Parts: sequence; C-alpha cells; structure tokens
Amino acid sequence: MEFGRIYGMIIETIEMSGDQKNNPLHGVKLADILEDLVEEYGWEELGYRIDIRCFNYDPSIKSSLKFLRRTPWAREKVERLYLKTF
Repeated sequence: MEFGRIYGMIIETIEMSGDQKNNPLHGVKLADILEDLVEEYGWEELGYRIDIRCFNYDPSIKSSLKFLRRTPWAREKVERLYLKTF
C-alpha cells in the first residue's frame, strides 16, 4: 500500500513539472521577484507602475509578500512587470 501512494506522488510530481516547462517563472520565488523589482525601480516607482497600497504606504518586503500571496490579481501584475523588466 505504501508503494502505491509513493509511486502516485512521484507520477504527480513528474506531471506537474511537465506543466511548468513553458513557465518562465518556474522555480523563481516571489520574494526574489519582489526584491529584484524593488532594487531595479525602488518603492516609489514600483508603486507608480503597480498602484497597490502595499507599495505606496509604508512599503516593506514582508507586508508586500503577505498581500501578494493572498491577492492573485496583484501577484499577476507583479509577475508581468518582472517578465517585462528582466
């Protein structure tokens, strides 16, 4: 029984990695994306380019990550800017 469960997990992992081969952000952490964008633009410019509160009012990596992980539309905008920039 244990073998079947492990085998299924292995197959699922292989299938998931196959889905990701066309994803340019596969393996890139959200924290790294955000840190690179802040380094490139700074908080003020980042807040201008993506108008979300966590970039414009008392911005920090920690609070921004918390918001982006819970808000798919905002995360998508950040990921798009990252792809356009780098």
